[in-house]
Amino acid sequence: MVRFLGLRLARALLTLVLVVTFAFIVLRLSGDPALLIMSADAPPEAIAAFRQAWGLDDPVWQQYLRYFTAIFRGDLGQSMRDGRPAIELVAERVPATLALTLPALAMKIGLGIPAGIYAALHRNSFADRAVMLLAVAGFTVPSFVLGLLLVLVFAVQLGWLPSGGQDSWRHAILPVLTLGIGGAAVLARFTRSAMLEVLGQPYMRTALAKGVPWHVAVRRHALPNAAIPTVTIVGFMVGSLLAGAVVVESVFSWPGVGRLLVVAVANRDLAVVQCILLLVATTMVSANLIVDLLYGALDPRLRAQAKGANG
Repeated sequence: MVRFLGLRLARALLTLVLVVTFAFIVLRLSGDPALLIMSADAPPEAIAAFRQAWGLDDPVWQQYLRYFTAIFRGDLGQSMRDGRPAIELVAERVPATLALTLPALAMKIGLGIPAGIYAALHRNSFADRAVMLLAVAGFTVPSFVLGLLLVLVFAVQLGWLPSGGQDSWRHAILPVLTLGIGGAAVLARFTRSAMLEVLGQPYMRTALAKGVPWHVAVRRHALPNAAIPTVTIVGFMVGSLLAGAVVVESVFSWPGVGRLLVVAVANRDLAVVQCILLLVATTMVSANLIVDLLYGALDPRLRAQAKGANG
């Protein structure tokens, strides 16, 4: 188990290094932030002074080494726009993003998993077809289209809810619905597929042949085994709590991390973009690591392999 954990941690660290490197290179190739922030009409001396102040006139490899070593000191850089630490700007937006993504995650799990299980247990019934029809519709409609449709119906036509902003809890309803519907549809489809695969396994037929009641066989054998692939999807959703609302925050003018990322990319605010990407990558990698550990708890075969390796 220690070896298993060590390999997963090494892979996680390697992933973070690759993400940091890729983000750094792409941002440096995307354009000169000095020209955008200072404007092309600024005097050449002012642009040169700006580049020197932010170290943009150094070779790229020196900028990379300086940035990479600063990460280990806990220094994620400063915003080129207002000079504040990038981590402060991002930390101010995290609560607003979590105010959307956490309720949306609860909605995804609370609707998607039970719907998928019910559809699988009632295969080819009217309820199964209805659930899958709604799941396909929710999965295929882009989030920005769904958000605009919800605004058109509930804000413009009916006037029940506000169309944007963050003044009260009512402003969060439409963004949460937009995030939750698509995720619930994905979970419903995956859960149904996983349940159908498990229900067709020989051990399910053997349990029923031995006289085990149907509901007991489902609870003891089907649900735990179907949970293994479903956990992967849930882990991905947990990992995307900070980055999964970029489009929705822009549609509903919600002041979260996603909207800050869009503004920072448009302004070439390198430190802020890199800080957000590093935070998102850390969240995703941590979620995947937790999923790997949950696999060992849910799948007896992995535990047996771990014991065999230790033995």
